[in-house]
Amino acid sequence: MGDKPTIAISHLGCEKNRIDTEHMLGMLVEAGYGVDTNEELADYVIVNTCSFIEAARQESVRTLVELAEANKKIVITGCMAQHFQEQLLEELPEAVAVVGTGDYHKIVNVIERVELGERVKQVSIEPTYIADETTPRYRTTTEGVAYLRVAEGCDYRCAFCIIPHLRGNQRSRTIESIVAEAEQLVSQGVKEIILISQITTNYGLDIYGQPKLAELLRALGKVDIPWIRMHYAYPTGLTPDVIAAIQETPNVLPYLDLPLQHSHPDVLRAMNRPWQGRVNDGIIDRIRTALPTAVMRTTFIVGFPGETSEHFEHLLEFVQRHEFDHVGVFTFSSEEGTPAYKLPNHLPQEVMDDRRYQLMELQQPISQKKNQQEVGKIVDVLIEQENPESGELIGRSGRFSPEVDGLVYVKGQAKLGTIVPIAIHHADTYDLYGQVVNN
Repeated sequence: MGDKPTIAISHLGCEKNRIDTEHMLGMLVEAGYGVDTNEELADYVIVNTCSFIEAARQESVRTLVELAEANKKIVITGCMAQHFQEQLLEELPEAVAVVGTGDYHKIVNVIERVELGERVKQVSIEPTYIADETTPRYRTTTEGVAYLRVAEGCDYRCAFCIIPHLRGNQRSRTIESIVAEAEQLVSQGVKEIILISQITTNYGLDIYGQPKLAELLRALGKVDIPWIRMHYAYPTGLTPDVIAAIQETPNVLPYLDLPLQHSHPDVLRAMNRPWQGRVNDGIIDRIRTALPTAVMRTTFIVGFPGETSEHFEHLLEFVQRHEFDHVGVFTFSSEEGTPAYKLPNHLPQEVMDDRRYQLMELQQPISQKKNQQEVGKIVDVLIEQENPESGELIGRSGRFSPEVDGLVYVKGQAKLGTIVPIAIHHADTYDLYGQVVNN
């Protein structure tokens, strides 16, 4: 390493962004750079930003300003770099480079150019890159879990969403490439792989001419990994074939993350999700019949322009009726560059906040009831953390995805990164509590 600068990475945003961060770390380490978690000791700080909604941008800006005030040399990567490349270079003299979402694989070259005194703007207008199993990667998750990106970008044009503008159109990896990476992760001791993309149910459409999620799940079923979880499964893409693949593949968890966004056909039409409005109820009933043990998580947006109190009532009744295991609720964020930005009848923030509160309050007893049903069972739990003071272990059962769902607090002895049977003796709204079962 010797004369090479030390680099820290500050990661913000979603797990797709996390994978980009992990690849940049992997490439820098392979090129001989010192990578430090301590930003104070680093010569450069790469800030991998999020630009999905206003709140995420504010967090990114806060991080950038703090680093600028500490006189750090900043490399800005990720969605915000893609979105606001000119403004960032203009307003932050400490920014020595901006790197777009389709250019993070050039990070080593960017640092080399910066070291020679260049101020670098490395942003492809249309991102087309996707990393594969040959791209170096340095994982930042707990040892037992890893995200595996099956595709990047999105072909849908939902009225509220800026992602296609920031990450380009969908580009899938081949089944062989994904299976090869899964095998690598298993060899590193990973016990849970989480498949991610913008729309996982559309996986393969661009390269195979039709979605191939069912084939992918069956191929991953042959990999020696206990848990495979899917994120972002559009309900319309959960075809009988995909549901059959989940049923037939023992290591695929019956965990369905359905980004529904709303229940009322008028709102879904305004959101430019018309395919969804006609099928929500039927599809959810069909899934429940085929996969009675399925855990269902979903997210909703309240306060979309033009959402009336009747539309919101419809959503409340829908959530009450279907009793999802986990629900996330966001207030509408008006994003410049999206069709929704120009729509009439934007709602006041306090109305949106109130609706969010009402929906979360409605969901809490449902979540509590679902968790309560686990009490008295012995469930498999992936142990991820240990409280150094109390010795208490913390992990997740198959019902819980990292970051977004609850945790299982465990008494007893178990190794980090292993899946162990836990007797659940208590539950609250979000979390479970149990004891290691000693055979």
